[in-house]
Amino acid sequence: MRVLCSFVLVIAAIVFGAAPRLEAAYDPLAIDQSTPEPIDLDVVDETRSRTIPIRVYLPKEKAPAPVVLFSHGLGGSRVGSAYLGKHWAARGYVVVYVQHAGSDSQVWQEAPLSERMTALKKAASFANFQLRVRDIPAVLDQLARWNDADDHALHGRLDLAHVGMSGHSFGAVTTQAVSGQKFPVGKPITDPRIKAAVLMSPSQARIGDNNKAFGDVKIPWLLLTGTNDGSPISDTDPKERLAVYEALPTGEKYQLVLENAEHSAFSDRTLPGESKPRNPNHHRAVLAITTAFWDAYLRNDAEARQWLNSDAVRSVLETGDVWQKK
Repeated sequence: MRVLCSFVLVIAAIVFGAAPRLEAAYDPLAIDQSTPEPIDLDVVDETRSRTIPIRVYLPKEKAPAPVVLFSHGLGGSRVGSAYLGKHWAARGYVVVYVQHAGSDSQVWQEAPLSERMTALKKAASFANFQLRVRDIPAVLDQLARWNDADDHALHGRLDLAHVGMSGHSFGAVTTQAVSGQKFPVGKPITDPRIKAAVLMSPSQARIGDNNKAFGDVKIPWLLLTGTNDGSPISDTDPKERLAVYEALPTGEKYQLVLENAEHSAFSDRTLPGESKPRNPNHHRAVLAITTAFWDAYLRNDAEARQWLNSDAVRSVLETGDVWQKK
């Protein structure tokens, strides 16, 4: 029937001189709007006497937009991986970069050069993990208050019924924890406000069984890693990152494995110990697939979901990249 309709449109164009209107194919890389400069704010969690710096990328439109949080890796900050925030905001999302004191850039910036690696390894602690996972609900609580405040720059800009969580490395560990991972001890820390999650360089369970940790994740997850995605801090083997996807239940779970991608492929800077040249298509693939994922599960976009589940996704990948879904 579609073929017949297209044929009729073409014939009409020939006879009447009118150009047929054909629907454009879904393209997660397309951007047709500029975005404002990001806004830097501080969230103050009075219950912990803790300040959480954030950077907010806003879309051009003033209507309430879905919100995506991003948690940086060890030694990062709210200004890193800006390529993600700029693109997602240009696609209509409010993107909030969360900076975690204790495991942020100050850890290495304030240490002598010879002691930076030691300082970073020390900062990759359980105590800082606990601080991070408590930062996320604190930020969401404050965003809700600002969204309701008539005199705030974020007033009415946030659709907090559609929240996505994302992060890289230690930020992926943070994302896992607040979006469905289970732990053998302690209270559950999953935040029900999070509706979908993107994990870049995920980590398997440090304690207990992966199947128990990830086998009951309820919401859509997208995992991204690379064949050379190790870590000089935690001595993580690239194959260990694949264990998370293997343990996930079937249903709205995806994984992209980029050929020859190192740990820094998902950030905007080279990390210590890395020597391979960066592949510019890695960022292109990351932007396309993460955008389609957000469109599918924060906007309920049927075309985006179809794109993710079809061969169309291969259009942004290279031959050796592996795309999986279950």
